[in-house]
Amino acid sequence: MRTPRPSRRAVLAGTAAVAALTAVPAFGSRAVAAEGAAYRWRNVVIGGTGFVTGVLFHPAVRGLAYARTDIGGAYRWDERAARWTPLTDHIGWDDWNLLGVEALAVDPAHPDRLYAALGTYAQSWAGDGAVLRSEDRGATWTRTDLNVKLGANEDGRGTGERLLVDPRDSDTLWLGTRHDGLLKSTDRGAGWAAVTGFPATATPTGQGITFLVAAGRAVYAGWGDADGTSGTANLYRTTDGTTWQAVPGQPSGTAAKVPVRAAYDTHTRELYVTYADAPGPNGQSDGSVHKLRTTTGRWTDVTPVEPGGTRPDGASDTFGYGGVAVDARRAGTVVVSTNNRWADVDTLFRTTDGGRTWTSLKDVAVFDVSETPFLKWGGDEPKFGWWIQALAVDPYDSKHVVYGTGATLYGTRDLRHWAPRVRGLEETAVRQLISPPAGEAHLISGLGDIGVMYHERLTASPSRGMATNPVSGSATGLAQAAARPAYVVRAGWGDNGNGAHSGDGGRTWAPFAAQPDIAKNAPGPIATDADGSVLLWSFVHWDGTKYPAHRSADNGTTWSEISSFPKGATPVADPADPTLFYAYDTDTGTLYASTDSGLSFTARATGLPAGDSQFKVVAAPGRNGDLWLSAKWNGLHRSTDGGATFTKVDSCWASYTLGFGKAAPGAGYPAIYQVGSTEAITAVLRSDDEARTWVRINDDAHQWGWTGEVIVGDPRVHGRVYLGTNGRGIQYGEPA
Repeated sequence: MRTPRPSRRAVLAGTAAVAALTAVPAFGSRAVAAEGAAYRWRNVVIGGTGFVTGVLFHPAVRGLAYARTDIGGAYRWDERAARWTPLTDHIGWDDWNLLGVEALAVDPAHPDRLYAALGTYAQSWAGDGAVLRSEDRGATWTRTDLNVKLGANEDGRGTGERLLVDPRDSDTLWLGTRHDGLLKSTDRGAGWAAVTGFPATATPTGQGITFLVAAGRAVYAGWGDADGTSGTANLYRTTDGTTWQAVPGQPSGTAAKVPVRAAYDTHTRELYVTYADAPGPNGQSDGSVHKLRTTTGRWTDVTPVEPGGTRPDGASDTFGYGGVAVDARRAGTVVVSTNNRWADVDTLFRTTDGGRTWTSLKDVAVFDVSETPFLKWGGDEPKFGWWIQALAVDPYDSKHVVYGTGATLYGTRDLRHWAPRVRGLEETAVRQLISPPAGEAHLISGLGDIGVMYHERLTASPSRGMATNPVSGSATGLAQAAARPAYVVRAGWGDNGNGAHSGDGGRTWAPFAAQPDIAKNAPGPIATDADGSVLLWSFVHWDGTKYPAHRSADNGTTWSEISSFPKGATPVADPADPTLFYAYDTDTGTLYASTDSGLSFTARATGLPAGDSQFKVVAAPGRNGDLWLSAKWNGLHRSTDGGATFTKVDSCWASYTLGFGKAAPGAGYPAIYQVGSTEAITAVLRSDDEARTWVRINDDAHQWGWTGEVIVGDPRVHGRVYLGTNGRGIQYGEPA
């Protein structure tokens, strides 16, 4: 990915559903808008699937709520439609790092105002963060770029909101950063300056400020870099908006090392703080809950259960505390969450007496995940959750509680019955897509974290949930036999096997009878020849280490190493000739081919673009030896002789991913879809004339950050295209 350097400008949030079709002529000529059908973009429904890091009810408007995610943008809850509306789909390719939301803030006195702090990674290779501000609840935004980095997908991403409207003055905002201390704006987020009087010292590798919360007219800031020993402060406050001081008497020790979140009870004037020994969401083994009576300065330990006990099976019950939310209608009523509690499974604890006694809501919980069956994870029942740090109680309904997990949002209206509350919220990172030429499903997907799914309908979460037998995590490979579409194979990370095959088009699966030893630690892309008789499996560790590929001619019963196959390359099967396979060595820029069903490979074309992993070879459906090389900034190249020679296509200068779909009426060649650049902007493009000309089929409101992984057209419906995003799920577009 390119490191963006965004400009300061006003932007549109992208709530419109229709994109104009714009013709783009060959590279080097001037782009001219042309008449064309409009495109409608929607999510293929799965439901959540990612880490919801924050949920925020507006304190003054019934039914108004917002959610933030680590890589998938921000959302607004539509109470009437009972679904989430995405608010940041306008973020484009060059600004991909801004699709992660570090924090949200609302203004209690001005219900239409919304603020978002954006920045996915705080690493040196990532772009700086930005603050968006809206006067219409996120329908439109104005943007201010920062000169600091934020980290919505880093450790500590599930801590509290680091952005806050000052309770004394709606024009003043505070922003806590990870490595650059505290920032302040006095013009509603248009300009920002460092707060020089904040007592804690930021470090290049620390957590910095973990939350900002108002308690009356005071503002409290959690500090994630204290060592937990007595006398080291991890909670600060200002009562005048100018001077910051450490809060006296605050708890110390390992269980109170990192203040994770805080919530203020206006009835009792008590601030509840959850703590852990690490910022999370992983790595926590100890934690506590304390409350501070702000009028007297008295601290009280109200921890529901001390971490570290021993279960009956001998396992240690270690965990931290995460979310905390107060009931705005009932004094002393508070809900907190455990986090990273793998042995005994995380829960929510609720108190109605200020923390003297607690009840575990997990113990009486009844779940209904019929709308998103993947949440059963291949079992009979879903578990209560994990990575529970986002937590909110509706200020207008004491029994309406919502909490986030690593895969969804759960909600209840009676403190007993729970169901996902994720309609419209799609956060999947998409790795592979297949649109079968026949059969029940128009789409099979390979996804990050939740494996492979078979989509009977595009408008409902797959009824079978994730692919089982075996259950796997992130998918690394997915392939279908071109002449035998009922045969599909998959690969991915899993504890009980890393590869499987299907004989019914992906509805049901069976594990390979055997697999190479390296598959457990480095599963990679997989391919099957046109008739499904030969498998090629390549192996790449998550750290980038490449291993020899293996071949099977008996449906995965036995495997043999292919020494001549370029290590780590993606195998590509010729769709017309079962004896032909291809592989592109990105290190050397060499196209290899096999004419003996994958037994051996030899170099064909050399001197092609090299040096980056984001090169893809795609075979045109139904054609022998017709290959397209999508070569990132080196553009698009085509071979019609099985890879012996390639010709550069001059209609685009950058091509990040490429796929094919049904030909246009009267056309003799499949429609081509790509994410690429013909002039200045990176866009989703379609060509109906073998890449001589392109039309842009998305618009500025529908960009979804980084979309360079996978795109494929529907072989049965001209114009319909499926696009994989890195955090906004599967988008599908079709002429309106």
